Amino acid sequence: MRFSRAELAAFRGGTLPDLVEPGVRLLFVGVNPGLRTVAVQAHFGRRGNRFYPALFRAGIVDRLIDASAGFVPADRAHLSARGIGITSLVAAATARADELSVQELTSGARALAGRVARVGPRVVAVLGITAYRIAFERPKALVGRQPYDLGGAQLWVVPNPSGLNAHATVAGLADAYGEVAVAAGIELFDNSP
Repeated sequence: MRFSRAELAAFRGGTLPDLVEPGVRLLFVGVNPGLRTVAVQAHFGRRGNRFYPALFRAGIVDRLIDASAGFVPADRAHLSARGIGITSLVAAATARADELSVQELTSGARALAGRVARVGPRVVAVLGITAYRIAFERPKALVGRQPYDLGGAQLWVVPNPSGLNAHATVAGLADAYGEVAVAAGIELFDNSP
């Protein structure tokens, strides 16, 4: 699917529903959806985003998911069956996460705590240390398991899969995502080449 800049701009402030089904064990939390993600109504829907390749390489899913034209129902069902959920700190779409205000991020963190308490995952993995530090008012936080829980779930911070986080490789993302999946009790597939 191709969109012009003007067409994508029309999705600014738009939202998409959480991917959260009963039985979610691991809830990945993006910063906020991008314009293309809202346009195709699929989390991490920008072609080239490394989220799904990292899930595959980690063994969290058994196939490479391409959400760039929206979710194929079988891929959505596979994520759900594996206990994987996806939400965002801030619901409103922007072209870049750095367009969000401190207030939007901190409000998003408070709302996330309530969502987590209702949904009941074992593990919450926030994608991105910078957004986490601002949203949760923890300026010295480090990537990894946090020293407190959120809504009854273990709270982790893992690297963001955005291409803007260029120093994080798919292999490094896969290692971090695999670690939180194991903490959530998800058995990993052996997707070795």
